[in-house]
Amino acid sequence: MGSLGAFLKHPDDLYPLLKLKYAVKLAEKQIPPQPHWAFCYSMLHKVSRSFCLVIQQLGPQLRDAVCIFYLVLRALDTVEDDTSISSEVKVPILMEFHRHIYNNSWHFSCGTKEYKILMDEFHHVSNAFLELGKGYQEAIEDITMRMGAGMAKFICQEVESIDDYDEYCHHVAGLVGLGMSKLFHALGAEDLATDALSNSMGIFLQKTNIIRDYLEDINEIPKSRIFWPRQIWSKYVDKLEDLKYEENSAKAVQCLNDMVTNALIHAEDCLKYMSDLRDPGNFRFCAISQIMAIGTLSLCFNNIQVFRGVVKMRRGLTAKIIDRTKTMSDVYDAFFDFSCLLKAKVDHDDPSAKITLSRLEAIQQTCKNSGTLTKSRKSYILENESRYNSVLIAIIFIILAFFYAYLSSNLSNNA
Repeated sequence: MGSLGAFLKHPDDLYPLLKLKYAVKLAEKQIPPQPHWAFCYSMLHKVSRSFCLVIQQLGPQLRDAVCIFYLVLRALDTVEDDTSISSEVKVPILMEFHRHIYNNSWHFSCGTKEYKILMDEFHHVSNAFLELGKGYQEAIEDITMRMGAGMAKFICQEVESIDDYDEYCHHVAGLVGLGMSKLFHALGAEDLATDALSNSMGIFLQKTNIIRDYLEDINEIPKSRIFWPRQIWSKYVDKLEDLKYEENSAKAVQCLNDMVTNALIHAEDCLKYMSDLRDPGNFRFCAISQIMAIGTLSLCFNNIQVFRGVVKMRRGLTAKIIDRTKTMSDVYDAFFDFSCLLKAKVDHDDPSAKITLSRLEAIQQTCKNSGTLTKSRKSYILENESRYNSVLIAIIFIILAFFYAYLSSNLSNNA
């Protein structure tokens, strides 16, 4: 659950972490007994524990559909990501994947670790898919077909322009947003959101992942995965891999900030989409992921560590987001706080600074216009953190002193 140092720095993480630990245990106990459903939910735990927790916010019927939707698209993504598969083999599989989900004897061995198990035993996913309602099946098939075709296009084509980048992100994530809106509507829980808003919900998450995963993607063997658009990175270096070298650190950070600024353009659409949701479970399912996205961007921004290793939100903050996110007011609070954190990190000499600040101020204004921001709210940025930590450390030392005195007394009495 994290180091002692992390607890001392963020003592208010402890309670949400304990609640998160309990929620994980509870989710594990709720895995269905049927072999195919047990496989699907167990696999969901393995490939994305955070998503597995978020999915618990949904009602049982929609939860099953979203679980299968996620695993189908994760399998499709595994085929796309495996750079050892030749284009001649990969492209037809991507194009036909929406048909394979109806065939419970189909499988294709690729990927590594949990993803290889998912692909080798894909018949379990197909069996579960075939038990879903027809409306859910049609929505999943449609998005899988469109996503597979989009992925196939970019197997044969590099991401050159920002328009290419937006198109790629639409195919691999914006379509997921459209699919989720269709699933919500199929259940009768929500009005059908516009394609533009649904698209932004997926793209905002995808661009965050692409930014965060730069080093993992560029170091992929046998061939790098390249998703950053040439139109952005070519302003700073000759080759995308040059960003990871220490001598290019200043340019790398400028390029990174340019990428984050590009992602921020989708934030206001996301706020609008979430404000229109009526069902509390659907809302929490969407809101937790979006808050984690803007929180991750605030960590990545102006941070050279993106090019040196893994940059990720501490588990305590993730637990806090899951615990706190219940209403749209909580979303406005979080977006406002993380945009403030981003704004504080802007270097006014950065080439993108003016646009970055403009987009952050637009997000902040939307949050202010909601009328829900109050001085008494819990902030994700603790202004009195150092004082709070000092008090906690003092309390810990007092407890340790009493404990030491107690042990010393017992030792003396036993002597």
